[in-house]
Amino acid sequence: MSDFRGDGRAALDWVAEYLERVGELPVASSASPGEVRARLPASPPERAEPFEAVLHDLDDVILPGITHWNHPRFLGYFAISGSEPGILAELLIAALNVNAMLWSTSPAATEVEELALDWLRQLLGLREGLHGHIEDTASTATIAALAAARELRPGGIVLTSEQANFSVAKAAKLIGLECRLVPVDDEFRMRTDALAEEIDGATAVVATAGTTSTTSVDPIPEIAGLCGQAGVWLHVDAAYAGSAAVCEEFSWTLDGAEHADSIVVNPHKWLFTPIDCSCLWTRRPDAFLRAFSATPEYMPESSDVTDLKDYGPALGRRFRGLKLWVVLRCYGREGLQALIREHVRLAQLFASWVEDTPGWEVVAPHPFSVVCFRREGSDEENEALLARVNASGEAFLTHTRLNGRLVLHLAVGNVRTTEDDVRRAWEALQQAAG
Repeated sequence: MSDFRGDGRAALDWVAEYLERVGELPVASSASPGEVRARLPASPPERAEPFEAVLHDLDDVILPGITHWNHPRFLGYFAISGSEPGILAELLIAALNVNAMLWSTSPAATEVEELALDWLRQLLGLREGLHGHIEDTASTATIAALAAARELRPGGIVLTSEQANFSVAKAAKLIGLECRLVPVDDEFRMRTDALAEEIDGATAVVATAGTTSTTSVDPIPEIAGLCGQAGVWLHVDAAYAGSAAVCEEFSWTLDGAEHADSIVVNPHKWLFTPIDCSCLWTRRPDAFLRAFSATPEYMPESSDVTDLKDYGPALGRRFRGLKLWVVLRCYGREGLQALIREHVRLAQLFASWVEDTPGWEVVAPHPFSVVCFRREGSDEENEALLARVNASGEAFLTHTRLNGRLVLHLAVGNVRTTEDDVRRAWEALQQAAG
């Protein structure tokens, strides 16, 4: 290594300049398979190289192979955003480099994580008394929740809707449970009548607040009632739309969640925290302890404190609570609300352009910042249209399939996305269609 301060300034300058110019770059990478690796040495260096050489290759080799998720016109999947406070917090996390597996291995890491989870609980209007911790993603959080549910009801099935994220079926498979999909209604929400026919003997039900394709919200109060009657664990996957509950007008998103046994919200999806940061709360921490607690000789059991290793699959744990705490401090409730409301406004504006243009249609409800739409024509034509837009570098969108048809999927979620960016994406779509 050369001068740490000098290299640090150079790295921070690189990051700042990248964020300033990312909107001018093509959103999607046009690299061919193997192209990035072919431009890098096949063997490690014999002698140390200066850090400036790394930054040089970052510009010349790495960036051409990056699809820029931090681009204001990255509008695919759930458009995520690494905000400046979160990016700086990641630097601090790397510098401290603690392992928060036990309270004793870094007390502040555990207590800041618990505090940040409680702050976010309050912002979202969740019930008091929940135990909260951070997993890397909602996929892992779902594995943890279903493993805890299995402790209380082993050997049953997991029920979730046809529109749930595929990670639910994956989690069930990993812990040895069968997953069955429940049909949805015309608004792509789980049908409670169909759930009632299957629920007896189930281990868990996973309800979704903000499904992956359409951001539909399952009827959680009714689902909670069925789970309560049947003694079945209810896990609420609010990874995306749960964040909207920081705004009073979207508090309905988490209606019924007060009856859930566990709930997950991803700040790295719509709360401007760099990936990975998935918040998992439960009113049954004892079930998590039964599923995950282990005390080897070299890790003596702590008393009167929380050892976070005992509540999830991972032993080693990054200080993720620090970046969530920093983001919540640097934006505050008002700042978070302003961004989410603007993203919803931009999505509704885009939907109005689609609805007002002959030959285009909106194909699903759009209560948040995601719009599902399509152009008149076949699936193949819509797929080709999407490919042309993404290849242009002007914008990046994704697709899904609803009622047997391929549809296009636009998601607003970046702190830097403006009305001009959404308009440019719409113009790119129309040009590609023309």
